Amino acid sequence: MSGVPGPAVPVGHVEPCPRRVRARLGGRVVVDSTTARYLWEHPWYPRWILPADDVHPDALAADPDHRVLDDGHLALTWTAFDAWFEEDEEVHVHPRSPYVRVDALRSRRRVRVELDGIVLAESDAPVLLFETGLPTRAYLDPTAVDVSRLELSPTVTACPYKGVTSRYWSVRTPTGRYDDLAWSYDHPAAAVARIAGLVAFYDERLDVIVDGVRRERPRTHLA
Repeated sequence: MSGVPGPAVPVGHVEPCPRRVRARLGGRVVVDSTTARYLWEHPWYPRWILPADDVHPDALAADPDHRVLDDGHLALTWTAFDAWFEEDEEVHVHPRSPYVRVDALRSRRRVRVELDGIVLAESDAPVLLFETGLPTRAYLDPTAVDVSRLELSPTVTACPYKGVTSRYWSVRTPTGRYDDLAWSYDHPAAAVARIAGLVAFYDERLDVIVDGVRRERPRTHLA
């Protein structure tokens, strides 16, 4: 559960996007394209660039930071719009990369989560979530979690591949409170439906022991 593969394509790579791309603003569709392209400005995920004819002038007015690229395509600011869609499914944060795979697999590995020497959770029936470029996450049944250590948090995060979190929790030990160390998705994306209602921990900030072996803390964080 420790190694992760590297990026599939270099920064600057461009390729066609076969999916219909739309953006909504104020209840109206202001971007609608079946000929968008992917542009990798970050090694792990792309953005969409769009033909100018597929972008309503109101979209440009709402996004003063948009860019016109050398090939005439438009690069819009994700957060300038109310929602983005691939076909008829809303996508959060950024487009899904065609080179990222996300699998939620049932497992019989024994996973124990500790903080300050206190066991927060332990299970031999986790769902392991494998997401390209990220550490493997163990999602655990709430009955395997010491909920007495959890304090509900108002934090909400979103992921293009998993959806929007339903709950976050901070963790309290005798040493103090650690903010936003666990989360759960009640209604995750269909591809990872097995994690619904399960609890994952922020491995980068606590100790995870898998089959008796303490895992080195990863450096990357995404819920």
